[in-house]
Amino acid sequence: MRPPRLTIDLRPADVGLAVEDVSIRAADGVRLSAWLAARPGRPAVVLLHGYPADKRDLLPLAAVFHRHFTVLLVDLRSFGQSEGRVTTLGHRERDDLKRALDVLQQRGLGPVGVFGFSLGGAVALLTAAEDQRIRAVAAYAPFADLRDLGRDLYRGLWLLREPLVGLMRLWSRLLLGADITRPSPEQAARRLSVPVMLVHSRADEQIPFHHAERLVRALADNSQARFVFSDDGYHGALGSGLQERLAQFFLGSLH
Repeated sequence: MRPPRLTIDLRPADVGLAVEDVSIRAADGVRLSAWLAARPGRPAVVLLHGYPADKRDLLPLAAVFHRHFTVLLVDLRSFGQSEGRVTTLGHRERDDLKRALDVLQQRGLGPVGVFGFSLGGAVALLTAAEDQRIRAVAAYAPFADLRDLGRDLYRGLWLLREPLVGLMRLWSRLLLGADITRPSPEQAARRLSVPVMLVHSRADEQIPFHHAERLVRALADNSQARFVFSDDGYHGALGSGLQERLAQFFLGSLH
């Protein structure tokens, strides 16, 4: 819940991006750090990183997207240059993403899609079920259910596994006043009718592939859902051609 802040040695200029520093104020007063590379008249894509990285991790993908789109890269709370003592693993991050959408709306930038990796993908799915301004979602290796992810992470602890998952939920109720495991991305996905692109590797060593299988079932009634699965590749490996494929997904969805 209190992740280390990694140092990623990459700057926007390293990938040919000129960005504006943007400060986003969350509903609870936390200041979120973001970079905006605007292309007025073009659709916009918000990029959300995974745990425990920050927005710099997605700069190579942002450079590809910026050929076609306005790009907004956001540090999720408690990561990168954003404030926040803890990550809430999607609970408060949903409202944080809505505040980022406010920034784009106020500047007349859109329509808007969201790309999210891992935790960022879960946040994208959760928020898209609540905010109709999100017109398309690409989620790469999101978890389907935080309770089950906890069971995956604690699987080597045998009898302690279920008590630790229960303690996570108790902690969230005591500290945040809510069960952060609900709604789950799986529950949110059932409500989505916008285009969704789900990417996952069967060899993912951090988010097991059964999370993707659950999301596929949740998206069964969405005729605009598409799935890109591979048999190899570690957690976060984009693979050959995937960046451009993601860009083409948003080009076909945001109009």
